[in-house]
Amino acid sequence: MSEKQPKAEHRSRPTGAAFRRFMTQGWAARADARPDLTEAARYAVARRDAVSAAFPGERLVVPAGGFKVRSNDTDYVFRPHSAFAHLTGLGADREPDAVLVLEPLAEGGHEPVLYFRPPADRDSDESFADSRVGEFWVGDRPTLRTAATELGVTTRHLDELSDALAKDVGSVGVRVVRDADQEVTSLVEQARAQAAETVSAEEQTEQDLALARFLSTLRLVKDEWEVARMEEAVEATAEAFDAVVAGLPEAIRRGRGERWVEGLFGLHARHRGNGVGYDSICAAGDHATTLHWIRNTGEVRDGDLVLVDAGVETDALYTADVTRTLPANGTFTEAQRRVYDAVLAAQEAGLAAARPGNRFSDIHAAAIAVVAEALHDWGLLPEGVDVEETLHEERGQFHRRWMVHGTSHHLGIDVHDCAQALRADYLDAELREGMVLTVEPGLYFKSDDELVPEELRGIGVRIEDDVVITADGCRNLSAMLPRTADDVERWVRAGGQR
Repeated sequence: MSEKQPKAEHRSRPTGAAFRRFMTQGWAARADARPDLTEAARYAVARRDAVSAAFPGERLVVPAGGFKVRSNDTDYVFRPHSAFAHLTGLGADREPDAVLVLEPLAEGGHEPVLYFRPPADRDSDESFADSRVGEFWVGDRPTLRTAATELGVTTRHLDELSDALAKDVGSVGVRVVRDADQEVTSLVEQARAQAAETVSAEEQTEQDLALARFLSTLRLVKDEWEVARMEEAVEATAEAFDAVVAGLPEAIRRGRGERWVEGLFGLHARHRGNGVGYDSICAAGDHATTLHWIRNTGEVRDGDLVLVDAGVETDALYTADVTRTLPANGTFTEAQRRVYDAVLAAQEAGLAAARPGNRFSDIHAAAIAVVAEALHDWGLLPEGVDVEETLHEERGQFHRRWMVHGTSHHLGIDVHDCAQALRADYLDAELREGMVLTVEPGLYFKSDDELVPEELRGIGVRIEDDVVITADGCRNLSAMLPRTADDVERWVRAGGQR
């Protein structure tokens, strides 16, 4: 649940009985029209059914999480836990502190019950005095009745959660997504303790982790609704990239150009979707050789390469993750183009390997072999080390000095989706139709790297696209964005017009 904050007594204002009576009178009746079942909620039913089948007879607790303090008495914008969003269909900023409980039924299966705090009646102080949930502060919120109709689940007041978690514990096993909400996890642990469970705390923790792994692994293959959300996210991201490209001359002219680039992308992300799916990387010059440069505090100078790694998150919380490396003035230097073309060749190899029947790790193997070949041709590998030797996991890996990261990851409701899946289900798994992945090789030559020629120092290039595995290969969702060096130059010179 929400992080607790000390009450700011020095800022509170006394309220007398007369004022409270005045505040509770003269309001029109609330409109409580029943909404339709949302499309997102319809698709969530099958996901809950899969979870129910995997854990028969057990109570499964999936919290949304609460507000997180940013500074003193201000919070970050709320985002529900990904497993909660996936199993309910609730998206951006919906229902902090809510908890989904899959309650086992005697006849088999589970009843989905959503516990949350509905809006207070107007005859209470909460609506005007509670800055966390009062509608004067946070706006309209759903009632138990409207949420039940919208989501197709049973709804109950959050105050009933504690008793519900404790019910029949001992005869009914309980699992909780531990990292979503520490307060809810504590309630589950208290209920277990009171029931004199024979299962050890360590075993209970492992059972909880097994639930988290299952929920993460459940997202490996996207349904048709999720693929459509990914297409939506990528299309919005492409529009934001066009705006960034159009704004490169201003980024150079104004100074503090990385901030300008970040701001342009964020403007379009917020307008087209919920916002950015992760902190944007807007890295110019040598900053592009830092893999996660999210400070974005540097200049964009004429002649720089600008590496932009960013994605728009939809209102349903699915995010794109695309990288383009752009010549700020519209023209690659000879050295920049040489590095760019090597990275593009590596990406093409990775894209070709992204097909059903191959393993997830085959994408990286294909891309990194091309990277290693380029480094060998340029004379950068240690003396006596050939491509085969550097690709050897134990004896080699020298190429990783210039590409230390992997080539791919799953993508969806998290930018690094399915992160709790076991290795056998992720790196070693066979690619299947409906999986959504990134393909993103790179080369990074730091300005102080004395093992590379001076003309390569300070050049960082990454090219990243989002693909969905199809029956016979993959479909590049972000293929509308220019990729070849010639096409990227034309794009920049045309001011973002593709």
